[in-house]
Amino acid sequence: MSKNQSYSAEFRAEAVKLVLEQGLSQPAAARRLSIPKGTLGNWIAAAKTAPAGAGGAAPGSRSVGELEHEIARLRRELAEARMERDVFKKSDGVLCQGVAAKYAFMKAWRGLYPMPLMCRLLEVSRSGFYAWLRRGPSRRQREDERLRVAVRAAHQRTRETYGARRLQPELAAEGVVAGRDRIARLRREMGLKCKQARRFKATTNSNHTLPVAENRLDQEFRPDAPNQVWVTDITYIPTGEGWLYLAGVKDVYTCEIVGYAMGPRMTQDLTATALRRAIQRKRPSPGLIHHSDRGSQYCAHDYRSLVAQFGLRASMSRRGNCYDNAPMESFWGSLKNELVHHHRFATRREAQGVVQEYIEIFYNRQRRHSRLGYLAPAVFEQRYYEQVG
Repeated sequence: MSKNQSYSAEFRAEAVKLVLEQGLSQPAAARRLSIPKGTLGNWIAAAKTAPAGAGGAAPGSRSVGELEHEIARLRRELAEARMERDVFKKSDGVLCQGVAAKYAFMKAWRGLYPMPLMCRLLEVSRSGFYAWLRRGPSRRQREDERLRVAVRAAHQRTRETYGARRLQPELAAEGVVAGRDRIARLRREMGLKCKQARRFKATTNSNHTLPVAENRLDQEFRPDAPNQVWVTDITYIPTGEGWLYLAGVKDVYTCEIVGYAMGPRMTQDLTATALRRAIQRKRPSPGLIHHSDRGSQYCAHDYRSLVAQFGLRASMSRRGNCYDNAPMESFWGSLKNELVHHHRFATRREAQGVVQEYIEIFYNRQRRHSRLGYLAPAVFEQRYYEQVG
């Protein structure tokens, strides 16, 4: 534009708006409009001092004071909207709870968010909040705090595997009595969750021509005493050195793992060692039903001879039917979902030590089973012999 270029009032008003309303810097606005920076500065200065509609301003334009007031109002509304969003995010867990929970939230966050804002969003009164502060927490709230400590400790002690149903008798055994719904609510508030289940594959291979035994159980897992029915199977555990294979023997009545063996190869010796340990430990009477799948390790001549030597009656699942050996599959599920899937074992030796501790200490002597009346296998067996003795 030429040096003597004249600018319309409408153009001057729009140029001023770029800086005062849209937030563009004065030099950037001058470059965008191809006008001298000083000229734009003069227009802005004149607009700040001129009343609305004066000085040749465009019809409908507002004074700088009005614009600044509007900008301040919008900034306040934006800040308030952001605080509302943050309060909603943080208070999501207490919106559907009682007034006391809302007051507790307000107490925790009153240093950051205005009290009127939180009262409006949570739909409580300021006077009620301050009255609650003077009274202090109720007896129920104090009990909840103590129960939270007990629930968290039990959650860790049971290796993050118990839901509210099994935690209730676990807490009762420690002298902490609480309803299942209350325990579930506190677990939910603390964000405590059980370890997630994952699927796993079968291990043994039944594609062979070795003789098999009849299915004596036919999915009727209902013995009425220990050492009447044992089930057995093999699974695998990944390590940095390769697979570690685990053969286990489980008493169907007590849910106890009565024998097990681990090794780097899935052999007949592995299953035989597990069975010998179970026999040595429990010394069952002849006639006990020994149930397995049709894996070659269990159909081999030497293993069948071992079963016969101890007076056991062999029983085998139908081909490819995992439900025929459901009690053993249940143990594998617990072992994998509660332990194996949550560890990375560098060596077989490391895995063997951790699995041994899980079976001997936790599963057999601490882990509560719903079908045993929420008792551990060892406790259940002990009470059985106390009653019949």
